[in-house]
Amino acid sequence: MRTLALATVSGAALLAAGSLTPAAQDGSMLRPDGSVPVPGARPVAVDLTPAAHVRPASVTGPADTAAPRPAGADDSGEGPVGAAPGSGESPVGAAELLAKVAACEPVSNGSYRTDADAPPSVPVCGMKGAVFWKADLDIDCDGEVTRACNVDTDPWFQGDTAFHTSGDRPLDAEELPYVVVPSRSAVWDFSRSGIKGGGVAAVIHAGKVEYAVVGDTGPAGIIGEASYATAQALGIDPDPKTGGVGSGVTYILFKDSVVSPIESHSAAVTAGEGLAEEFLKNN
Repeated sequence: MRTLALATVSGAALLAAGSLTPAAQDGSMLRPDGSVPVPGARPVAVDLTPAAHVRPASVTGPADTAAPRPAGADDSGEGPVGAAPGSGESPVGAAELLAKVAACEPVSNGSYRTDADAPPSVPVCGMKGAVFWKADLDIDCDGEVTRACNVDTDPWFQGDTAFHTSGDRPLDAEELPYVVVPSRSAVWDFSRSGIKGGGVAAVIHAGKVEYAVVGDTGPAGIIGEASYATAQALGIDPDPKTGGVGSGVTYILFKDSVVSPIESHSAAVTAGEGLAEEFLKNN
């Protein structure tokens, strides 16, 4: 969930992997950390620390106050099994994946906060072919202006994402399931773990598995965020102001994977199913 505390986050534009286009964070809204994004041209292709996406606070309660959940759900992420693609079905079940990520061998240099006012408690863990973490899920509604994601529905809305579509447009958070990775820092540099923009992720909550892409970057010290569409598919309240869930979400990101085009959710599902099966065999 989002918290009322303010976070000071530094960062510059991110170079997207391969053919993906880096994006400038040029929204005109005053950010929760008090800074004002400076509009301007996109950066040239240089390897800079990605722009931070500051997650705001929940207007309803503490950082770990969970939003309403589907009947039978629990914080372990092992609730009822989903019934259809886009709402959690996968040839590889949630329980099978969770059994493989029960233990953590950290690849991050320390732990992340789930929100600005929470203590550092979430390491990034490494396995053969993947990294993973267990955290909350805050709602990223940035990117294309849509009915659900705009300055009226989301006071912290930014009209851009770190990675762009094949047509060089910001991603559509309302329609495309994507996850957010922390900006590069001394804690962890996602690119050094083989994680790229457009990479494939499996997001698990309440017995459901939703395949998504790596679509945006967040604050260097905070972890646990995904798009409106990801939350909705997992049965989590996707409202950018009050939605999300305070715990019980597992993110598995598959190394050296890229969906092309990044905006094709069907391609992410197809790739994700194969990668998940390979992950089970190799770990």
